[in-house]
Amino acid sequence: MSIARRLTEAIMDGTLAPGSQLGEAELAGELGVSRGPLREAMQRLVQQGIAYSEPHRGVFVTTLTEDDVRDIYLARTSVESAACRLILRRDPGASADRLVRVHEAMADAAGRGDHAALSAADTELHHVLVAESGSVRLRRMAETLFVETRMCIAALQDKYPVPEVMVEEHAAIIEAIRAGDEARVLYLMDEHMQDAVRRLTGTPEEGAEEPPQVLAGP
Repeated sequence: MSIARRLTEAIMDGTLAPGSQLGEAELAGELGVSRGPLREAMQRLVQQGIAYSEPHRGVFVTTLTEDDVRDIYLARTSVESAACRLILRRDPGASADRLVRVHEAMADAAGRGDHAALSAADTELHHVLVAESGSVRLRRMAETLFVETRMCIAALQDKYPVPEVMVEEHAAIIEAIRAGDEARVLYLMDEHMQDAVRRLTGTPEEGAEEPPQVLAGP
């Protein structure tokens, strides 16, 4: 695993907490690497926006505000809705099958009360969804958003969605993809993202009206 990836994982799981300084000497010792490659990795994190640099002070882990949370999920809604549209124009049944396999791991983790496994499965399912679009650029844009999402969740564990709700929301999205119902997929994706914002910020937001059900043909 690359140095940048190891640092990113530590930020995502809260080991490197928001606002904490990325000390070169300490991290080089902990990771068993020299300072040159470590500096390069830290600059990559700065470029991604998950860390920031202060002149004469060093590099620090970004602290996300409620406005950041809203912006992250706004961007995710755009990226993942676009991914869903592309999936529906490709092979929605095959994509749904692949999403179901990850969803099964999510349901299993929820049943066991394993929060870490549930979070990992949640992230993996959204990775797969964007990958199924076939768009390299959507995948690239999603990567940083997924890291920032994990940062939000690590900092606000007590506001993380109820496991059963997560499982149900993702199941409904997968079912709508399999049915090829674009209006419902986009509605459910928007509601899923808005629900996350409401939970993470504690601020109710007006949701979209549910579209009429579209019955599958014979």
